[in-house]
Amino acid sequence: MTRPHRLRIPTPAAPPLTGHLPFADAPGVTDPVEVTSRWLTRGGRPWFPVSGEFHYSRYRAGEWEEELLKMKAGGVTAVASYVIWIHHEEIEGRVRFDGDRDLRRFAELCARHGLDFIPRIGPWSHAEVRNGGLPDWLSARDCTPRTDDPAYLEPVRGWFAAVAEQLRGLDRGHGGPIIAIQIENELYDQPGHLRTLKRLAQEAGLSAPVWTSTAWGGVQLPGDELLPLYGGYCEAFWTEADGGWPDTCRKHFFFTHQRDDEGIGADLRPATVRGGAPDAFAGRFPWATCELGGGMAVAYHRRPRVDAADIGALGLTKIGCGSVWQGYYMFHGGTNPAGELTPLQESHATGYPNDLPVLTYDFQAPLGEYGQYRPSYDELRLQHLLLADFGHLIAPMESVLPQDRPEGQYDRDTLRWAVRADGTSGFLFVNNHQPHEPLPDRPDTSFTVEFPGEAGTLTLPSSPVSVPAGAYFCWPLRLDVAGVRLEWATAQPVCTVGSGGRSLLVLAATDGIAPELALDAGTVKSVRAPSGQVAEADGRILVTGLRPGTDALAEVEAVDGRRVGLLVLDAATARTVYRGEAWGAERLVLCADGVVFDRDEVRVHSTAVRPSFAVLPAPEHALVVDGRTVAGEADGVFVRYTVGGGGVEGEGCAVPAALVRPAGPAPEPSTGVLKRASVPADKYFDTVATEYRVDVPEDLPAGAVLRLHWSGDVGRAYVGNALVADQFFSGRVWDIGRLPTGAVLRVRILPLHPDARVDVPQDAREAARTAAVTRAEWISSRTWAVRSAA
Repeated sequence: MTRPHRLRIPTPAAPPLTGHLPFADAPGVTDPVEVTSRWLTRGGRPWFPVSGEFHYSRYRAGEWEEELLKMKAGGVTAVASYVIWIHHEEIEGRVRFDGDRDLRRFAELCARHGLDFIPRIGPWSHAEVRNGGLPDWLSARDCTPRTDDPAYLEPVRGWFAAVAEQLRGLDRGHGGPIIAIQIENELYDQPGHLRTLKRLAQEAGLSAPVWTSTAWGGVQLPGDELLPLYGGYCEAFWTEADGGWPDTCRKHFFFTHQRDDEGIGADLRPATVRGGAPDAFAGRFPWATCELGGGMAVAYHRRPRVDAADIGALGLTKIGCGSVWQGYYMFHGGTNPAGELTPLQESHATGYPNDLPVLTYDFQAPLGEYGQYRPSYDELRLQHLLLADFGHLIAPMESVLPQDRPEGQYDRDTLRWAVRADGTSGFLFVNNHQPHEPLPDRPDTSFTVEFPGEAGTLTLPSSPVSVPAGAYFCWPLRLDVAGVRLEWATAQPVCTVGSGGRSLLVLAATDGIAPELALDAGTVKSVRAPSGQVAEADGRILVTGLRPGTDALAEVEAVDGRRVGLLVLDAATARTVYRGEAWGAERLVLCADGVVFDRDEVRVHSTAVRPSFAVLPAPEHALVVDGRTVAGEADGVFVRYTVGGGGVEGEGCAVPAALVRPAGPAPEPSTGVLKRASVPADKYFDTVATEYRVDVPEDLPAGAVLRLHWSGDVGRAYVGNALVADQFFSGRVWDIGRLPTGAVLRVRILPLHPDARVDVPQDAREAARTAAVTRAEWISSRTWAVRSAA
């Protein structure tokens, strides 16, 4: 039975409030940032920023630049980072900004590569850090932290002064990258203290066009002083082990207009704190985010495992809900620095509700703890390409929900969809994916979108389609492409690029849905689609029968003579699209591996022996890799190049992991704060853990990662007596990087006690009781630098 879905677009709302907020960019900047009540602008144009969290103090300074370029290639436009006080002043009076703590150098690298920077300056950060980032010496003082207690504000004033000194001259007024500054974090009921902190930061010399605060949990903010930023995660480590999938996470896979997420940080919020009304700021501030889950950490008592589709579906759904700023936490994982006095992770030992790993802060992020590319990086990059080209259209569009929508968070039968629209055009969003409880196929689906007034109604596609289980996508409605009006497409816009004297719109097909392009015949002079069929009906030209791929091209001539190409890539190929400045022009690069753009050079990061990439438009000159010219060959409308050679393709280079000692009995469970399970004491790793030995080769390539396929409860890895890596088992492989060549690595693993109140994913629970390494392999990634021969 056909399932028509209807939605009526209201008459466009009145213009947003402007000039009502005390935010101002530096005088004279060429692209001033402004915040209206519904969206942000930059240089007078609607602006849809994409920010990603990357903690510089949790990563090696020598590798920052390449990792920032990876983030930029992934569509991130602004890098956010906690400036974690205890990482810089663990010992009172010795404030360190050297090495991996060099805040200024990190900000300068952002500026060098055209990335905005958002320091989140605390003083309290959380970030799963010891004391939430407050140094032990401060916690031991006779003062009340996170209040206007003068005994607390005095050291805070010194901390802000130190941060301001590092960032001096990097504000917008001096051409710097600082686009926003976050004050504190997750402070719910002290608006006066937030105002005080902002004043102290300004007095110290910190400056930004936007000042922000986290806003989940019904936070109370000081009037219009701070832009409220929201979040949403597909999973949570901070809930109870036996609580199942939290409803506060489930909600993010529905289209709603509720901005707040009362679940984030709820384990640290006293039950007596009620905060303000949910979404109390909707009338004066746009819907902006800073913590959409790019992944999720694991705590000892609860170890969620997230998939790329979970992250991708959540991100796309938030755009459909009305977000005008996509901010991800984390976008890049890292490793806790070794403390000089104590470990620096959140733990029961410091009175926090969760025991976190001592070192790893991988977060299952799109870019991992050692810079590994994850499938979620490709999922999000696809969305960020959409926002880079069409975000200025989407940001001012209202989110409109259908009348027939899910009745509650457990409704799996009603299709989840929404439209972002103005009075004449829009984008249709569908999400048919959620974790843990898959949604069914939606057969015989069509949509009717009623625009106001003379704009009329669209019913699409021309014949109903089946929306597959797990699908999530965005379709354009009446999108202008260089004078040609695309009435609809059953494929998601990716980006545009100039090629061969025409404007080319690249679209991504959805697996299981045949692509259909509907053009307004009044804007079209002619259409050619050699691999498809072209027909005209009801004032529209339909292009069907395209087999998605690099040659699925419809060539259109507009009535004004302009040439337009519509290229529909298959879903897998679309997730290999990069766009950037390469060899003197903006180009698309298709690559299944990592790509960064760095002025006159494109670098390919790959674990493959013979990686390849395809380029559009084709370079004017030959390409050179390692001093050798590489020849290209046609790949549809692209030109494909293959680099490397020799060797044998494979998953990795297997390495012996010699059993030194079998495991003893699992340690008896213990509990800590909130009676949650605690990590077994250190002594058990010396006495009852199984131990394996791995010899690190003398000729180990730089950047190689040891990948362990393992089982158990907790794993720790040592070189000598130094802990170099750790992990809680959740069914995922365990990557260990930055190992010294020629070293002996000792891997110790404890089995999980059957009575431990620990939540491990269902398919990994039995394995957790056996401490073992079943396979070890080296994963080596090589970098190919590609230059033009010109």
